[in-house]
Order: sequence, then structure tokens, then C-alpha cells
Amino acid sequence: MLVALCAMTFNASVMISGKWMFGSVMCDMWNSFDVYFSTASIMHLCCISVDRYYAIVQPLDYPLIMTQRRVFIMLLMVWLSPALLSFLPICTGWYTTAENYKYLKSNPHICEFKVNKAYAIVSSSMSFWIPGIVMLSMYYRIYQEADRQERLVYRSKVAALLLEKHLQISQIPKPRPSIQVEQSTITTMRRERKAARTLGIIMSAFLICWLPFFLWYIVSSLCDSCITPRLLVGILFWIGYFNSALNPIIYAYFNRDFRAAFKKTIKSLCPFLFRYCRRGGGRDDLDRDLEFGGPSRRGTNGARAGSGSAEMANYVNSTASSEIHMSVMRARQYAVNVTPATTDAHMQQLHPLYTN
Repeated sequence: MLVALCAMTFNASVMISGKWMFGSVMCDMWNSFDVYFSTASIMHLCCISVDRYYAIVQPLDYPLIMTQRRVFIMLLMVWLSPALLSFLPICTGWYTTAENYKYLKSNPHICEFKVNKAYAIVSSSMSFWIPGIVMLSMYYRIYQEADRQERLVYRSKVAALLLEKHLQISQIPKPRPSIQVEQSTITTMRRERKAARTLGIIMSAFLICWLPFFLWYIVSSLCDSCITPRLLVGILFWIGYFNSALNPIIYAYFNRDFRAAFKKTIKSLCPFLFRYCRRGGGRDDLDRDLEFGGPSRRGTNGARAGSGSAEMANYVNSTASSEIHMSVMRARQYAVNVTPATTDAHMQQLHPLYTN
């Protein structure tokens, strides 16, 4: 929203009118806001990837690592560090050459963001390349962990099913453990695979939107003879802006905690609309649409995991991806409890999970 208000509106006015109409001071402010909020948006994505890494790969240590103090420090750095790349160098003229700075001051109807080589390298590294590398490494390790634990769950269930089948064929006349393969567990495993695929969607959207812009940004800054059409530059800017609009959709669609937060934000921004909906009696279609699929997962993981994992649920983060660890606990329970009710049909229920 801040990117739309402080960056996209001015860019749209320049593209429509073909000139800058707000003076040299507002030109510096616009460029500063553009760099600031775009960098802050990317850094927020980087912090989310680090948070997801500890929540999924180290769930038991997550409350000890991601304490309120550390989260506060991370957010403080996310909001303060972009100012060192935007307002300070842009308002003082450090970001560009001396000739271009004088040219812009003498022509207030022109607003160009032409940077020098040093600023191009530092700003692109801090705004994109370093956060991008961190995000790639975090999500790659998350995907590896999700895949490893999903296979562990599958092998545990298959082993228990084979044991039950062997005992039935052998007709061993002694008490046998029991196993119960629940359809809800199969659904959970499918949801975990979907959560792992979500990581690919997040990274793909990030790279598709920002990689072309920063490649052009660094090449055009280091190559003095390279000329880029204005239309192409505008398209690259707007593709990068589009990522800020895409991120809330992706996270809200795949994560209930984000959905609840967005619902709360929308309700606070539109209180009269929701008051009108409530006055109409019951929930109308708008209120149901904003419900986003129900309440947060927070506090419900223990009930899904069963009594054997009640303590673990207090330490596992409340995101959809953390369900992977709960399924591992279920698999251990199933491996100890085998029932004669298990048939070949259960084996065929599990098989399609890994043949899709």
C-alpha cells in the first residue's frame, strides 16, 4: 500500500503527462520513497523466509530463537536500513554524478534517477542481491526439510501396513499392535506438499518481478554507452511494483495467519462497511469473503496432532508448513498401533500421493 501511495502514483503521473510537474524537491522525495519502500518490501520478504526456516527446520527451538526482542530488532533494521540507501544519499546528491545533479536542479520539470557506479553497486546489493541470496538459500533448505519429513511419514506408514499384512498372512496367534490409517492424515500430507510448492510460487514471483529490473539497473549504471528506451524502463519499474501487490495475495491465500491479519486490517480501514454488513443481519457475502477460510491455526495444532504430541504443539510454530512436524509425530503413533482393520485399500490410498 505504501509503495502504491508514495511511488506508483508519481510514476503514473510522469508516464501519463510525459513530464515532471512537482519540482526538484519532490523529485528527490519521490526517488527516496521509491527506493525506500521497494527495499523495505524486499527485506520483509527476506525476514519472512528466515522466520519460516526456523519455524520448519528447527520448530522446537523456534520460540528460543525468534524471541520478541529479536523480532523487534529485525523489524527495526528492515525499516531503518533502507533510509540509509534512499533519503540520505538522494537528498544530499551522493547517488548521482555532479553534472547530472546540477542538470536536475536547473531543470525542475525533469526527474531522472541516474545513479553513479558506486551507488548502483551498493544499493542493488543491499536491496536485491543479498536478500535474494538469503531467500533462495532459506527456501531451498525449507523445501529439503519438507520433502525429507514427508518421505519419513510415508515410509513409517507403509512399514506399519506391511507389518500388519505379514501378520495376517502368517496368522500368528498372539496379540498384535494395531494401526489406523486416517483419511485426515492423507489430506494433511497432501496439504504439506502444497505448502512446499507454495515456496516455489513465492520465489518465482519475487525473481520474475525484480530480477529484470535489477539486471537493467546494474548494467545501465556500469555501461555508459548503453541506452534503454523509456518505455522499457517504465515497464521494468511497474513489474517491480507489481510484486508488492502480488505478495499479500500469495501469503494471504496460502497462510491462515496472514489471512486473519489482513482481515483485521481491512476491518480497521473500513469500519463503516463492516458495521453496515452487521446491521444487515448475519453474515453477507462480503463478510464471508473476508473470513478467508476460518480462524487462525494458532492454538489448534495440538488437537490435530493427538494426545501424544500435545506438548510438542506448544513449541511448534502455527503456520501451515509446521504441520509437517506434527505428521511425523502421527506416523510414530501409527507405527505402534496396528489394527486388523487395515486392508490393501489403505495401501492404495497412500500410493497416489507419490504418483501424482
